[in-house]
Amino acid sequence: MTHALGTHGDASRIAEFAQSSLREAIAEIAPLAAALGLRRFYRLRTAAGRTLIARVEAEEDPAGRPPGIPAEPPLEPIRARLERAGLPVPKCYGSAPGIELLEDFGDESLYARSLHADASALQALVARALDLVPRIQRVADDGSFVAAFARQLDAPYFAYKADLFARYSLADALGRAPRASEDAALREAFAWIGSECGRAPQRLAHRDFQSQNVFVRANDALGLIDLQGAFLAPPEYDLVCLLRDSYLELPEAFVDAELTRVRPALPDAPDAASFRARFELLTLTRKGKDHARFLYAAQERSDTRFLAFAPRTARMLARAASRAAAQDPRIARVAEMLARWREAPCAE
Repeated sequence: MTHALGTHGDASRIAEFAQSSLREAIAEIAPLAAALGLRRFYRLRTAAGRTLIARVEAEEDPAGRPPGIPAEPPLEPIRARLERAGLPVPKCYGSAPGIELLEDFGDESLYARSLHADASALQALVARALDLVPRIQRVADDGSFVAAFARQLDAPYFAYKADLFARYSLADALGRAPRASEDAALREAFAWIGSECGRAPQRLAHRDFQSQNVFVRANDALGLIDLQGAFLAPPEYDLVCLLRDSYLELPEAFVDAELTRVRPALPDAPDAASFRARFELLTLTRKGKDHARFLYAAQERSDTRFLAFAPRTARMLARAASRAAAQDPRIARVAEMLARWREAPCAE
């Protein structure tokens, strides 16, 4: 068996478990590029030539979740619940503490496809991915003890997003250190958004429904990964994740058309005004967290790979704040603080 596993020393553990689960010899184990999280992934090739993905848990990053909120649950049983609902999730070929052996969806995420696809082809794929959102929202608690149905986008999550943004991004937006009153205004605005979203219908959300977690497989079939963070959230949440994806360039006309198209297909079919209002508010909190995590990775981990996506994310934030400013004076105050970003040139 050949392998190249860096310093993690996962090879023997993966090989032993894979061979006992699959009853096949493992010919090769190769690491896959890491994402923003700390979880590790490897591609296994068996002696018979088939490939699988080994998903290896890592010690948790303390900045990855709000204080007082339990760690993300395991991949099972939410993967199995989504599979029973007919959603395109990877098959599981074996599971042990800290390791899962999963179906290999290949190397082409929707983001990777975007690097060479023409605009119309990319938009067609995004639209097909968005068609999965109503299907996810129709998945209900069937009594099988899936932790996702006990988890919810609630006040601690909004406070966590506000704290990350205040600590890592607000100075960048202002071009100087924030004043105490500005820090407080940002946190108050995010708390108000949380209270508004708490009154919305709560449906199952993937939680990280973005282009690096949607894979384009053979014959352009789609597949979803990174499922363990699923929770209950307003119906706009996953739409924000993909239509305001930091890694994609999507024209505003396309975003608007897709929101109009998908809204009536959602199980709760929110009224158009509430739907659009929450979409902008959730853009603020979701992309605020994403922007802060890009800066956090650079400053705390010396991982600068994601800084290239920070300017695009900043403009999304500033424009969402500007569009949502009329909803409440607290949002108007945030829009004022982010105006410098809104006026930044589009070239990156």
